[in-house]
Amino acid sequence: MNACWQLLIVWVLAAAMMSLGWRWQRAHANAGIVDVLWAAGVGGSAVLLAVLGSGAPWTRLLLAVLGGLWGSRLAVHLWRRVRGEPEDGRYRSLRAHWHGSQWRFFAFFQFQAVLVVLFALPFVAVSRNPQASGPWLLVAAEIWLLGVVGESIADAQLARFRSDPANQGHTCRQGFWRYSRHPNYFFEWLHWFAHVCLAIGSPIAWLAWSGPLVMYVFLRWISGVPYTEAQALRSRGEDYREYQRTTPMLIPWFPRRNDR
Repeated sequence: MNACWQLLIVWVLAAAMMSLGWRWQRAHANAGIVDVLWAAGVGGSAVLLAVLGSGAPWTRLLLAVLGGLWGSRLAVHLWRRVRGEPEDGRYRSLRAHWHGSQWRFFAFFQFQAVLVVLFALPFVAVSRNPQASGPWLLVAAEIWLLGVVGESIADAQLARFRSDPANQGHTCRQGFWRYSRHPNYFFEWLHWFAHVCLAIGSPIAWLAWSGPLVMYVFLRWISGVPYTEAQALRSRGEDYREYQRTTPMLIPWFPRRNDR
């Protein structure tokens, strides 16, 4: 089966899943479920493409394990937030802007299905890699571990901060959040380089670079930092503006002194 047919299968399954997610959103007035389904869809596509691929067995096995575990961890983490908290402010703002239009939400959910296919492109490159290079498999596993463990720690630090009512209206500056305004995004972006390593030797290895490149573009300019920081400014005001002035946006570094 060629890559186009494989990606078509991924899209059909993702579109069906997002349609069910849209119905759940309609019933519960919580569009945050789309993030859960996106993570599950991308992780599931790694497993599916590993099964359908024609590359070396060990490379495809590692793709299935790393991609599946990454997607499962992120989906479970996001589901806990969606299930236990009101709709995220980003989606409340979108709902108000769209005046609750369900057709726009349906199009939004289906666009996420297309994004599942876009982020599955690195997995196609890995699944067609005829080589199973031990050193590169090890490097890939180490990068993956650093990215996923780092993101898990950042998520846990933020969840612990938000669980304390005394912190309402304040910005988390604990742990990784002291050195980056979005350490979870940084580690998420970092993890995609694992698939670049897994694809080394593939005839379409260049395609794996779409993972970190597209993820950086989305996080930096489209759906990550801009929406998150706009909501943070609405809810935390001057406290978050000070955080912006002193703390690097994405790549962790030592905080700057606020001279104002």
